[in-house]
Amino acid sequence: MELLKGQVAIITGAASPRGLGKATAQMFAEHGARVVILDLDEAAAQDAASDLGEGHFGWACDVTAKTECDAAVTAVLEAFGQVDILVNNAGITQPLKIMEISHENYDAVLDVNLLGTLNMSQAVIPYMRQRRTGKIVNMSSVSAQRGGGIFGGPHYSAAKAGILGLTKAMARELAPDGIRANAICPGFIATDITAGKLTPEMKVQILEGIPMGRAGEASDVAGCALFLASDLSAYVTGSEVDVNGGSLIH
Repeated sequence: MELLKGQVAIITGAASPRGLGKATAQMFAEHGARVVILDLDEAAAQDAASDLGEGHFGWACDVTAKTECDAAVTAVLEAFGQVDILVNNAGITQPLKIMEISHENYDAVLDVNLLGTLNMSQAVIPYMRQRRTGKIVNMSSVSAQRGGGIFGGPHYSAAKAGILGLTKAMARELAPDGIRANAICPGFIATDITAGKLTPEMKVQILEGIPMGRAGEASDVAGCALFLASDLSAYVTGSEVDVNGGSLIH
């Protein structure tokens, strides 16, 4: 059963081979969606799109630049005539302590994670409002809920917590227009960002804190995004879904 048959999905920051965005793009494509991968690196975005098969596109877009977001959505509408799903996945992190965060660090992390989510959402909302339908999925983090993750500094926690507030406010405002907005909070997931940065001791300590006893896979997060982007979640909006193996049961 193809849950996204005939739909067009934009996924930001989805060019990294082992990242959450790429896994989500793969799963969406398998479920019948036409996928547009946006990334800073156009060649990488095109490679990632071609991995999905025919009919998928990769374009360059800096989500911190509102004009680029608007232009990307215009291009998608010209190519496909519709946008049904937006996954705001683009993000960066920095492992800094509170007193190490400079204004530049703050701007870099907040702009990509939080402003980028706002910019891309603003680019698709007018069109979704016209059609009175649309699904927006925003990537937050367990770091937002527990006050820090394994790698991200306090400014990363703040940005990802900001995404939760933005998602809920968007969901409330856009519900009358038939648009749903939800957030995903991944816990410890094995990706390129986490690869190679863990000592064996750190890994043991992390796994001890996860009731399911394993690190998450990118596909675990992709499955949740598929649920939130499909009609299976038709009555779900403004939610934050934990994908963390039980590491933050609250």
